[in-house]
Amino acid sequence: MKQVTVSQNVNLNLPDVFLTYQKKLMQATSQYSVVICEKSRRIGVTWSIAADAVLTAAKSRSSKGMDVLYIGFNLDMTREFIDTCATWAKSFHHAAAAVSEFIFDDIDENNHTKQIQAFRIRFDSGYEIIALTSRPRSLRGRQGYVIIDEAAFHDDLKELMKAALALLIWGGKVLIISTHDGVSNPFNEYVQDARAKKNKYHVLRIDFDDALKDGLYKRVCLTTGKEWSPESEAQWRQEIIDSYGEGADEELFCVPRLSSGAYIPAILVESRMRKDIPVVRLARSTEWGQKPEQERNREIELWCEETLSPLLDKISLMDTTSYVGGDFARSGDLSVIWPIQVMQNMVRWTPFVVELKNIPFRQQLQILWYIMDRLPRRAGAAFDARGNGQQMAEETADRYGHGHVHQVMTSAAWYLEAFPPYKSALEDATFTLPQDRDIANDHRTVVMQGGIPQIPAKRTKGKDGNQRHGDSLVAAVMAHWASMQNIVEYDYTPANGMEQSSSLRNSDDDDDNDSGGRFSKGAY
Repeated sequence: MKQVTVSQNVNLNLPDVFLTYQKKLMQATSQYSVVICEKSRRIGVTWSIAADAVLTAAKSRSSKGMDVLYIGFNLDMTREFIDTCATWAKSFHHAAAAVSEFIFDDIDENNHTKQIQAFRIRFDSGYEIIALTSRPRSLRGRQGYVIIDEAAFHDDLKELMKAALALLIWGGKVLIISTHDGVSNPFNEYVQDARAKKNKYHVLRIDFDDALKDGLYKRVCLTTGKEWSPESEAQWRQEIIDSYGEGADEELFCVPRLSSGAYIPAILVESRMRKDIPVVRLARSTEWGQKPEQERNREIELWCEETLSPLLDKISLMDTTSYVGGDFARSGDLSVIWPIQVMQNMVRWTPFVVELKNIPFRQQLQILWYIMDRLPRRAGAAFDARGNGQQMAEETADRYGHGHVHQVMTSAAWYLEAFPPYKSALEDATFTLPQDRDIANDHRTVVMQGGIPQIPAKRTKGKDGNQRHGDSLVAAVMAHWASMQNIVEYDYTPANGMEQSSSLRNSDDDDDNDSGGRFSKGAY
């Protein structure tokens, strides 16, 4: 394993490396036994804490060194943290063994065993950094500096805190870092109790503007090679705020929402996004929809050949099973078509997503069927059949088979059935998403109401100014749900003259007939 030279004494005053708010946090952890940091997203707090972890674990016992136990929200975050620690160890010239990965058993009170993946960096000081991906009970048998990252999103923060605080008895310390996830979240309760002096925890608040004031954007410019100016910083600030939409107060400015928080956390959504997944958007004017149908058909056929055919060609020879989900609208919300492919490792990969705005139903079916006809080993589909979607789903089921296409009458019962497995797939990294602001915002609209994940009635606006109502999220959940059903695979070749039905309803209603949220009463 690669060794580097040790240096026991490192000056924390590094103005060229750490921004002011990062140094304040590191200073707080050196002065207080328990520190709570409520923070904005993506401002480099965890990056500085990784340096703090290395400085702590690399010190000798006489210099108050100790083990560091990091607990992240998911495996990706944990790996990122331990890799950052390894980078800091080299930068500080501390002797450290290479990163190692290990599995240990976590035994609960019912004597059930769960295997937990962890990462470790050992230092010549005799201490180590251990990064864990859950809330292991083994914390109770350890000693040192506990870092709980994105604490608001852990399954049982209160139990985790009980285990962590026990380490204070023998000189340990605890750092709790997180963005907010609703006023009723235990993380916010700890923050409020500390501010009310109900405990002796030290609270540090760092919002997006605090970070900008201390030079965050200047650091971004330095890293990316951009030229800084007050105007470019103001524009960048607004772009970031716009990207979070209605979630900006909570995600960037440390203001917890009055609801119980987003059902699918932003940090989880962003961790599953991939840059190489395209989002294809098509919008037409009202006047275009009044053109002769044959003219519209020709234009859409050309658009499909130019835009969709290259994307479908890329996956046409892949040995994967395909599914598709959809959510339909006409003139109000968006129509979204979401294909997925089940890979050999069971990951539901998204090859592309199609969003349609103000497209007549006949042309929507033309696009949908163009995709479905060319998906390799297509095994099933599911479409929201409530409101305007009913005609679309029914026509598609007539074409491909009613055992092949699920016409889903979305309801509270269906949401309760479909959403938890979808969220679990995101948590397990078995479903991929495009790296797209509007799709991220759609995912953040879901909240728990009455114990059921729901999309509230209020609409949002996309980057293009168009109205959205969680449309892409519904399509993604439909695709995932379809892939979990028992659907028989078969091949289909349309008879001549039957490629497109002439019985489509020409309605300009929105996809939601009720005035409430994304579902109304009904079975599925």
